[in-house]
Amino acid sequence: MVFLLVFGLLGGWILAGRMLAPLDRITHATRTAAAGSLSHRIQLRGRKDEFRELADAFDTMLAQLEAHVAEQRRFAANASHELRTPLSVSKSLLDVARADPNRATDPLIDRLHAVNTRAIDLTEALLLLSRADQRSFTREHVDLSLVAEEATETLLPLAEKRGVTLETFGDIALTSGSPALLLQLTMNLVQNAIVHNLPEQGTVWVNTSVHPKTVVLTVENTGDRLSPQLVSTLTEPFQRGTERVHTDQAGVGLGLAIVKTITHAHDGTLTITPRSAGGLRITVELPTASPHHGSGAPRRPWPAPGPERRRTSPHD
Repeated sequence: MVFLLVFGLLGGWILAGRMLAPLDRITHATRTAAAGSLSHRIQLRGRKDEFRELADAFDTMLAQLEAHVAEQRRFAANASHELRTPLSVSKSLLDVARADPNRATDPLIDRLHAVNTRAIDLTEALLLLSRADQRSFTREHVDLSLVAEEATETLLPLAEKRGVTLETFGDIALTSGSPALLLQLTMNLVQNAIVHNLPEQGTVWVNTSVHPKTVVLTVENTGDRLSPQLVSTLTEPFQRGTERVHTDQAGVGLGLAIVKTITHAHDGTLTITPRSAGGLRITVELPTASPHHGSGAPRRPWPAPGPERRRTSPHD
């Protein structure tokens, strides 16, 4: 009896140790991650039991956290650099004015105004990006066709200045989300399509369409031919694509990054593809909304559904 008792206790202790060894590895990985190291992985081998599934899920979570933290650090570094530039320019301009009190002030005031405007635009873009990423907005009934019409009419002076033709057409496209954020998304897409275009002969097409479960906003533009490798980086913060960008409309490098964040916050998908003839085709696909979905009544639809509704051009 004594021998059987000792043998049972010893065998049970060894068996429990072997069975609980994966749990010890998971505990160690948890403590390592809590200490700030997200690069550690459990990589548990053996048969696929409950411990293996838990370890694999934990490794996946660590990989996502590591990627998210790296992205946030990179974004913070880029934002700090971009904000430091206009502040440094303002300081230099003020130092020059202080060293030469008899210098004309009008050019200095104009340059300071331009630099401060860019810093304000960058700050507002960062706040908008944070707001969209946190999804801190109230969903309402939104018609993308009206949003597209408002955006193109607002940006018509810019298109006329650059000699770019704007064409808007499509169907009433009902979705649910923030009208302000979706308008910002469309404004960014249309402005980007105008700025990155052919001089004096470019065209921008803005189209809305309806699918069984989604509504689609498509913005296409003529322009330089872009490689798929470059296109894949355009949604990165502070990425401005080609070097052919004029200082009066260069923006702050967050346009497509904001579009990507707003799209994901509305449970949509963003697709960017280069056109074979040059330029880009950008598609935003959002979940459709029934006529009774969302808060508030829908705004007035366009006069008639169907084909092209508006063509705006400096030569019309």
